[in-house]
Amino acid sequence: MFAAQLKNELWKLFGKKRTYIGFGAFVVAQTVMLLMFKYTRWQSDFERLLAGNGYLASEYISALTVALVMLFPQWALLMPLYVALVGGDLVAKEAEDGTLRMILSRPISRVRLLLVKWVAGIVFTAALVLALGGIALGFARLYFPWKGMFVFVQGHLMFSLFSPGEGLALYAFSHLFLVLNAITMLSVAFMFSCFNMKPAAATILTLSFLFASMVIEHIPFFERYQNWFITYHLGCWFQVFQEPTPWAQILQSEIILLAFSTTAVVIGAMGFQVRDIKS
Repeated sequence: MFAAQLKNELWKLFGKKRTYIGFGAFVVAQTVMLLMFKYTRWQSDFERLLAGNGYLASEYISALTVALVMLFPQWALLMPLYVALVGGDLVAKEAEDGTLRMILSRPISRVRLLLVKWVAGIVFTAALVLALGGIALGFARLYFPWKGMFVFVQGHLMFSLFSPGEGLALYAFSHLFLVLNAITMLSVAFMFSCFNMKPAAATILTLSFLFASMVIEHIPFFERYQNWFITYHLGCWFQVFQEPTPWAQILQSEIILLAFSTTAVVIGAMGFQVRDIKS
């Protein structure tokens, strides 16, 4: 029965046009960023950085490097928006359309209904993250050769070089953490969606929470408290490219995110359980 309910929920989710807004936005954003990297000083700055450290730029300005460069801003700015948009819809949209009362008239518990919707949201989130990474790599390969990967993150003092095979493996592996981190964003939106509010309100509250955490985290005074901010742990995925890889730190962040997601879903379920759907 759970599989049948999940299938029905996925049909509803992927049958909505707004579900595909994120996929379309990623295609447009990556096209623009790719052209900017190809025809502006962006590429020359990378070449100068590599040459200044004694490396041949022609060996590392590649499809893998460019795909990762395009991934960073889209993950930080666009991914929260489209995950929150769908997560805020999962329950609140059903209540707004008046279909939630009909669904609950069937012999199914509220907790099970929420679980089905949350799992459907996870499937969407995984598809969105994999599409983001796949489209970025595919588009970058159209303009750049298949060579080594160069990873540079200024704020985290990261400067790493990888062979094509190793770079591709790390690029694919990092998407596992990207999916887990995106599920945390979804869980926050899902929690707000369980309360008595409009879908837009749930989306706005989620984005406000995430962006407020990100802004406060980067204030110099709060640097010593970075571990207390959820956005700090959401950025653990790119530490996969650090040499040596800080697996203990990555694992700690992922455990915190898992606990945060579970807590958000439990709070949402508690609010939904005592909610008067008839009102």
